[in-house]
Amino acid sequence: MNDKRFSAQLLLIVPKLVELIVEKTGLDEIKATEALYASKLYARLEDEQTKLWHLSPLALYDLFAEEREYGTITYPEEA
Repeated sequence: MNDKRFSAQLLLIVPKLVELIVEKTGLDEIKATEALYASKLYARLEDEQTKLWHLSPLALYDLFAEEREYGTITYPEEA
């Protein structure tokens, strides 16, 4: 995937993921966005080679929640 298409993919995923964080944690949108951008998950999501962008926003939220609760992430085999 070229850089423009990958960037476009992230632009579709991130708002949905932030919306789930707001919905499930009660954080406001700014705090949810900050928490996502500061996460190890987001750092991995930004790396096209990890293929995390293939996962649904809900699956990504589950990884985000795991990282927040346990400090680690168990990546699915397909990622």
